[in-house]
Amino acid sequence: MNKRTLGSTSPLTVDAIGLGCMGMSFAYGEPKTEADMIRLLQQAVELGETTFDTAEVYGPFTNERLLGKAFKTYHDRVTIATKGGIKIVDGKQVVDGDPRGLVASVEGSLERLQVDAIDMYYLHRVDPQVPIEDVAETMGRLIKAGKIKHWGLSEAGIQTIRKANAIQPLTAVESEYSLWTREPEKELIPTLKELGIGLVPFSPLGKGFLTGKVDLDTEFTQNDGRRKLPRFQKDALAANMKLVTLLKRIAEGKQATPAQIALAWLLAQQPWIVPIPGTTKFSRLQENLGAEKIVFNADELASITEAADQIQIIGNRYTPELAKRAGL
Repeated sequence: MNKRTLGSTSPLTVDAIGLGCMGMSFAYGEPKTEADMIRLLQQAVELGETTFDTAEVYGPFTNERLLGKAFKTYHDRVTIATKGGIKIVDGKQVVDGDPRGLVASVEGSLERLQVDAIDMYYLHRVDPQVPIEDVAETMGRLIKAGKIKHWGLSEAGIQTIRKANAIQPLTAVESEYSLWTREPEKELIPTLKELGIGLVPFSPLGKGFLTGKVDLDTEFTQNDGRRKLPRFQKDALAANMKLVTLLKRIAEGKQATPAQIALAWLLAQQPWIVPIPGTTKFSRLQENLGAEKIVFNADELASITEAADQIQIIGNRYTPELAKRAGL
C-alpha cells in the first residue's frame, strides 16, 4: 500500500488507508465472532494493510484484546492506534481525562494489545474538567518512558489542539470527515496544516451511508448506534440520498464503487489525511483498499466538490448528548 506521514514534528508513517476496528466488537449491531474477526485482521495484513485503529472503550476492552490476539505474530508488521479517556460508568460512557487514569489506561492497553509500546495514543475525548496542558505533559512523560511513541487528540477543538501541541507536539487529530461531514474544512484542516499535524478521518464512509448500501428500507437493530442518530432518521436519509446518487454517477465513470469514490476524494484533499474506514467483511476490505488506486485530475476533483457543495445534508451527525463531547 501507499504510505503517508502523519505529523511533522513527531512524524509517523502509516498506510494511506487504515482500518477502523470498532465495528468488529461494538456499536454496529451484534458483534461478529472473535475467530472470524481474527481471521479478517490477519487477512488484512496479508493484503498489505498495516495500520489499525482501536480504543479502550470499544467493547469495552474486547476490541483491544481482539487485536492483541490477532497480531501476536505480526507485531513487526503493524502500526496500532488506540485511545483512552472514556470510561463506562453504570453502563454509560463518561469522559474522564484525569492524567492518573490515562496512565492506568495506557498500561491496560499495553497488556490487552500484547505490545511493549503503543504506536499512536489518542485522548478519545477532551475532558473540560482537566487542563489539556496536564494531559499533554502526561503524554510527554509516557513517550519518554517508552510506553507510547506518538500521541493525538480525537474530536478536539482548535484552541485545545493549539494548547496541547505547544506542550507536546501532536502527530494527528482524529475527527469525522467525509463528503457528508465537511465541517473540518472551515477551521480544523487549516489549523492542522499550519501546525504540521495529520488528520485521521473516522467514519469516512458516513457510517456506511456513502457506500450506497443503506436505504430507506434499512432497519437498524436495537444495539446499532446509527438507530438514534438524527442523520439516519427516515426523512433525513431520504434527503441525503442525493449525495449517494452523485457518488454512484461518478463511480460509473471511474469503474469504481461509491465507497471508493468517497475515500479517493478524501485522499485527494491533503497528502497528510489518512481515513480509517471500518468493516467486518473481507470483500469490503478489498474494496476500500482499492480506493487508493483512483486518481482524480484537478477538473474532476473540483467538479465532485462543487456538486457536493450544492447538496444540503439534513440531520446532525450526533445526538445532543454525544454532541456535547465534540469540539471542546
